[in-house]
Amino acid sequence: MAQAMKSRVRVFKTAWFAKAAKKANIGDSELCACIEEAALGQVDDLGGGVFKIRLNKNMHHAILLAKAGHWWVFEYLFAKNVRENIAKDELLQFQELVKAFAKLNDKQFQQLIDGNDFVEICHGDKVYVQD
Repeated sequence: MAQAMKSRVRVFKTAWFAKAAKKANIGDSELCACIEEAALGQVDDLGGGVFKIRLNKNMHHAILLAKAGHWWVFEYLFAKNVRENIAKDELLQFQELVKAFAKLNDKQFQQLIDGNDFVEICHGDKVYVQD
């Protein structure tokens, strides 16, 4: 099942996340590798399409938003030594963001990519490495 999901799912990072990941030395190849773990349920499911995933040898946590079988968006990154988790109000905001992203049609989603709000880092087995 994970392989079928991986073959059609698109993976993005937001412009904000891209800057934070670069500063933390987390490359796209690591992010894309994490998607298989996420597809297998090996990440923390916070509910409502929001997941927490460990990165950079567990030194950082990322908030990952998902629409099952369609896309994953790396949205937020924080150092584990700074904070262990997100607050309940932040979780609610991320859940609302998932709902808003899910309502976007293909043209609107493409506008986010064209405007550099989203950077596509992998799509199935194709990885656009920007490490």
